[in-house]
Amino acid sequence: MSTDLHVHQALARALKDHGVDTLFGLMGDANLFMADSFVRECGGQFIPAAYEGSSVLMALAYARSSGKVGVATVTHGPALTNCLTALVEGVRGKVPMVLLAGDTPVNQPRHLQSIDQREVVKASDAGFVQLREPATTCMDVARAFYRAQVERRPIVLNMPADFMWESVAYESRVMSVFTDPGGVAQGDILDEAVGMIASARRPLILAGAGAVSARDQLIALADRLQAPLATTLKAKGLFNDHPYNMDIFGTLSTPAAYDAMAKSDCIVCFGSGLHDFTSDRGKLMKDKRVVQVDINATAIGGGLHPDVALVADAGLTAETILYWLNEAEIPASGFTDELDTKTLTLHPIGPSNTAEGCVNFVHALERLDAALPADRILATDGGRFMTEVWCRIRVPDPRSFIVTVDFGSIGLGLQEAIGASVAAPTRPVVLFTGDGGFMMGGINEFNTAVRMGLNLLVIVANDSAYGAEHIQFLDRQMDPSLSEFQWPSFADTAIALGGHAAEVTSMAELDTALETLLPQTGPRLIELKLDPRDVPRMRI
Repeated sequence: MSTDLHVHQALARALKDHGVDTLFGLMGDANLFMADSFVRECGGQFIPAAYEGSSVLMALAYARSSGKVGVATVTHGPALTNCLTALVEGVRGKVPMVLLAGDTPVNQPRHLQSIDQREVVKASDAGFVQLREPATTCMDVARAFYRAQVERRPIVLNMPADFMWESVAYESRVMSVFTDPGGVAQGDILDEAVGMIASARRPLILAGAGAVSARDQLIALADRLQAPLATTLKAKGLFNDHPYNMDIFGTLSTPAAYDAMAKSDCIVCFGSGLHDFTSDRGKLMKDKRVVQVDINATAIGGGLHPDVALVADAGLTAETILYWLNEAEIPASGFTDELDTKTLTLHPIGPSNTAEGCVNFVHALERLDAALPADRILATDGGRFMTEVWCRIRVPDPRSFIVTVDFGSIGLGLQEAIGASVAAPTRPVVLFTGDGGFMMGGINEFNTAVRMGLNLLVIVANDSAYGAEHIQFLDRQMDPSLSEFQWPSFADTAIALGGHAAEVTSMAELDTALETLLPQTGPRLIELKLDPRDVPRMRI
């Protein structure tokens, strides 16, 4: 049975029918009535951001943490262009989300904020669905959600403002999404892969973000082969507590793990695109057999060309390989017997040459890792400081790790930390960000976290500089002053915005700050004062 509704009500009702209970956004002419209907008539939660791109980033992290489709909404023109970087981040990260973007009225082609919104979205490589007419509202919403899940990228639903008060006959439309893994490896190519693995003397299992659901099957295969386990950055934490877990593979590895990786003669990769940082620009794959398994054919051969590739589901393929190894009674490799488990995940700390009034970053990270809640969700911004964070701060599992590296941008971390916190409100979220990134995209949304009362701890690594550029100036014996900034006190700013905060210039002050702030509720901030000449170089 159909019910007559206004288009803005139909849009809100369609979101509810798709299981959406949280909507991130910033209201304007074209979406304010939809947002109001979503909250007042559909019982939804609306998270108002301070900047349009922030709402998209929040929805991306919400999707990563919850496993649901993230949903955001903005109005037209500059509101959409303000989302461009965030959309690219979502496209590169293969995150399913829907952005309901308003558009200027169809009958006002000279509207001040009118642009060709389809072309803007195309530039980001996100998908685009046009709300064609009021009568197609429910079908167009369903099409956007279907495409987001199947294509695993942001889809923009373009909504003309002059449609919102038109009446439509509402009829629920939700499209079934077929996501069974399918893809079972078979045939000659499987035989070749099994033979390659069976003949390896030092095999190694590598899991990427595309294989996080296959943890048990990969461990079973690794144990059968006596092969160590490693992950890409985005799958960090997948093999926690396994005795032969090597943690992150590539430029972020420990010295002992990197040495073992170099000795390996066969890398069996599941759900990893094998980009330059994972392979250390091909060095770690040199003179090795590479077997690559991915359900997505376009992910294979993008970084380097494997010896054998199986377009198949990670878990099913691991089970299949294990079956044939057992059938052929292939002996275990014994590679794990050569490894010193105490050093596999041990990153060297090194001495401190920090100037007076500053804290050593590595020493601070070691202290923070031990003190922070064990069930934390870790979020990180981009930039110079983050590689040490990725190496030294542990996470419970990959879904508890939000890393904003897909587009190489800084200034995205706090927004995604908010999205993760909304997705998991009972868990503490810890964000690490640099001073430049926090100034760019953090301060405006810290107040959003305050308004929402989120359980969020922000660690700002403040060397009063754009660190990566600072290093380049120093490397060329040039004056680095153009990269140096006298920022305001981030601790004082956080307090002014309604949070709790402390500035840290020594390890003793860090201990005091943790003792004081960790028991507090709501958003908190610790500002680590760092010496720009004593910060570890990026490991990429």
